[in-house]
Amino acid sequence: MRYNAGEVITAMITPFDENLKVDYAALEKLVNHLIETGSDAILVAGTTGECPTLTHEEEWDVLRFVLKTVNNRIKVIMGTGSNCTATAIMTAKKAEELGADAILTVVPYYNKPNPRGLIAHFGAIADAVKLPIILYNIPGRTGVNMLPATIAELAEKHYNIVAVKQSNGDLDLISDMKKLCPEDFAIYSGDDSLTLPMISLGATGVISVASHVIGKEIKEMITLFKNGKVQEALEKHLENYDFFKKIFMCPNPIPIKEALSKMGIIKNHLRLPLVNMTEDEKAEFYKVADKYIK
Repeated sequence: MRYNAGEVITAMITPFDENLKVDYAALEKLVNHLIETGSDAILVAGTTGECPTLTHEEEWDVLRFVLKTVNNRIKVIMGTGSNCTATAIMTAKKAEELGADAILTVVPYYNKPNPRGLIAHFGAIADAVKLPIILYNIPGRTGVNMLPATIAELAEKHYNIVAVKQSNGDLDLISDMKKLCPEDFAIYSGDDSLTLPMISLGATGVISVASHVIGKEIKEMITLFKNGKVQEALEKHLENYDFFKKIFMCPNPIPIKEALSKMGIIKNHLRLPLVNMTEDEKAEFYKVADKYIK
């Protein structure tokens, strides 16, 4: 493996206080909770961290704080993606300067580049930094599906492009990637409910939202499968499947922030345009989530 970020990477939420400023006391509590419950790495300022509403200065302050709190116990990855290549390079360089272990950078959204544009975009980022780079393919948010051949070309040309977060339900794409990409290139599920199926096709692990609450259970499921205990891994997957789905019943991270708030780890504040769950939505959510809230 070109870079080992572990099997369970938590795409961490950003806690806010009642004034919608970053709540650093809650952030410290959350980071320690994630380390104690099975996360091998934390992703800062991803979509789950409400990055569209964070300023660059806030993102960098959060990264500094998380790095200090983690204190080398696990890896810290920074979300640095943009649909402007120059901005993506600037944020990647800043993450490198501040000491991030790796970066995650998303397929450019809205301007919808073709494969040649994707190769030029990610290639420019890879040439600008030495950090390990995880590509992020999420066509439901970007409007573009980066094809396995494009990912493979980038991985062949740039050794610091080390992995992809694949948020696309077409599992045939995982088989295509395993055939086309270098053997030491890692694939991560971007959907909690697809972690086990993707691992069965050769994925390394998951960049997870559910791990905020059930990190130990996800880690156990992956370990069971990789130790050849396939039936037990399947049972663990099915046991948690409803929760995997319910945390996306409203736009992410609305449900997971609701759960963390009830657990007493954060206060439940979101920045617009995201809004809190209605009472009816909460009732539906807790029919599944209640048993996990400790």
